[in-house]
Amino acid sequence: MNNPFILIAEDDVDDRMLLQTAFDEGNINVKIEFVGNGSELMEFLEENTTYPNIILLDLNMPKKDGRETLRELKQHAVFKKIPVIIFTTTKNENEIARCYELGANTYVVKPDSFESLRRIASNLAEYWFNTASISRMS
Repeated sequence: MNNPFILIAEDDVDDRMLLQTAFDEGNINVKIEFVGNGSELMEFLEENTTYPNIILLDLNMPKKDGRETLRELKQHAVFKKIPVIIFTTTKNENEIARCYELGANTYVVKPDSFESLRRIASNLAEYWFNTASISRMS
């Protein structure tokens, strides 16, 4: 797949840097755009005609949090087709179940080490880019 694209909603600047570095060091050829909250994510999607292959969505953000954003994405006629991966520090089983009920495709808890983050970035890219390319061709 040419030029896979990830849109990441993450308000923490350090987490943004670590994610970018994890994809870079993993030699994952991907376009990454960052937004700081759910409102910015929805604005980005509404203002662009090229949609991401996947969205990484933090739950705990200012303005519009990940839960509200996930609900809005999955109720939208076009945006509901974009796979949404919750990427957060929240480990609560009730929260995980709630996100799946709202339509999350995957739930990933942020790792404690950079090496684990690199593995997650690689696994996400390998799985979701292949899945996204297959589903977009049909």
